[in-house]
Amino acid sequence: MSFDLVLFGGTGDLAWRKLMPALFQAFRHGSLPAGGRIIGVARDPLSDEQYRELIRSRFDEVEGSKRPGAGEFERFAQLLHFLRMDLSQPADYQRLGELLRQRGADVVVMYLATAPSLFACTVEQLAAAGLNTPNTRLVLEKPLGHDLQSNRAINETVRRVLQERQIFRIDHYLGKPSVQNLFALRFGNALFEPLWRRETIANIQISIAEDLGVEKRGAFYDSTGALRDMVQNHALQLLCALAMEPPINAHADAIRDEKLKVLRSMKAWTPQALSQHVVRGQYGPGTVHGESVPAYTEEPGVRPDSTTETFVALRAEIANWRWAGVPFYIRTGKRLAGRDARIVVSFRPAPHAIYRSPGNGANRLVIHLQPKDGLELHLLAQAQDGKQAGRVQQQLTPVHLDLDFDKRFGSERVGAYERLLLDVIEGRLNLFVRADEQEEAWRWVEPILEHWRNEAEGPRPYAAGTWGPSASSAMIARDGNCWLEEC
Repeated sequence: MSFDLVLFGGTGDLAWRKLMPALFQAFRHGSLPAGGRIIGVARDPLSDEQYRELIRSRFDEVEGSKRPGAGEFERFAQLLHFLRMDLSQPADYQRLGELLRQRGADVVVMYLATAPSLFACTVEQLAAAGLNTPNTRLVLEKPLGHDLQSNRAINETVRRVLQERQIFRIDHYLGKPSVQNLFALRFGNALFEPLWRRETIANIQISIAEDLGVEKRGAFYDSTGALRDMVQNHALQLLCALAMEPPINAHADAIRDEKLKVLRSMKAWTPQALSQHVVRGQYGPGTVHGESVPAYTEEPGVRPDSTTETFVALRAEIANWRWAGVPFYIRTGKRLAGRDARIVVSFRPAPHAIYRSPGNGANRLVIHLQPKDGLELHLLAQAQDGKQAGRVQQQLTPVHLDLDFDKRFGSERVGAYERLLLDVIEGRLNLFVRADEQEEAWRWVEPILEHWRNEAEGPRPYAAGTWGPSASSAMIARDGNCWLEEC
């Protein structure tokens, strides 16, 4: 199958940090279909050779094992081409059309790695140039819009010129091997599903912690914030994977129908809940891994008086029969004490204790997403200690089973963007987000955004290198619970 992948924003941060390395890995693994062409599009005045050299130089910043070996990049570079375009000029879309019609590839992928504000006009111009053909597939990066209204406007524009089966709204978390194993854990094994409900689960935590700051994305992040950047998409998609009912099959719409039901079942926000169950923070100066780092408002591109949140913690509930009364805690932030994305499923204690309790640390399933990829099942076991022999009420000891997927399957597994890009080329929609899912997610976070707009207090400060503002710990402590590192 031949394909043309047109990468709008072909010289941008996302292109060289994520997309080009992922395409190279697919090429290296032999999974990129033969007869492919990758066309970078941007306003820069570059030739094909200059563009190839630009991408080659960027590979020096990719982690060692993923850098091209001798001769590898030269072979990959033959796929790379460049077209100078001004996305506001109709004539440039005509030039793109002429370039694509020269080959007549079986599949044409239009990947919009640009600012969301350019999505609608770019799609309209593609249609005006006749580039919305049946073999066209459109990839939209997150965040898709700035709020519910802008999200709807983008989706309405796209649906006027393309069918839903041609639209791939990407959330790279869904492509992570660890998230795929989350689906496998639930729906490929009979062990946990009978326990996966309110009668046996006390609470669930979703944490996505980053030790980095905003890096070179200060201007973008300052207009976005942690709620839009991480919660509205990544965190809620993880929540859906945890809470959804088993789909009738593995087809895309069967899976997405069940995720939509979860989002529609999210308990609506009240003024009291917004005050007690949502915490926002912004990092100040501090120390991360032994190095002093500046405050958020001192980062390049960030306004000195910014009130943008770099941390969010919240408590959510799902109002249905399976999950009623079970709190779901979501936490994400930048410049935290470590890089650690994980899900913690805490089970209820045994209904009748015949042993002395060892305290916290057991009856828990920890699903590691990054940097570690694996599962830990924390249990209680009888200590085989001769000194305890003959005693009636022995003390149990917390133990855990540790499954490291990287060790078990090897660290060179298919990365998130590599898998998702291949799925786009093949036309598989299972790991992509449908328009109605996105709208429900925006509808649920919209009251939080409105509450913050009317709140005079602003984000709570926290020192870089910590786990966020103390209000986050206080929020979860009201239920008698604690974040995993504090238990």
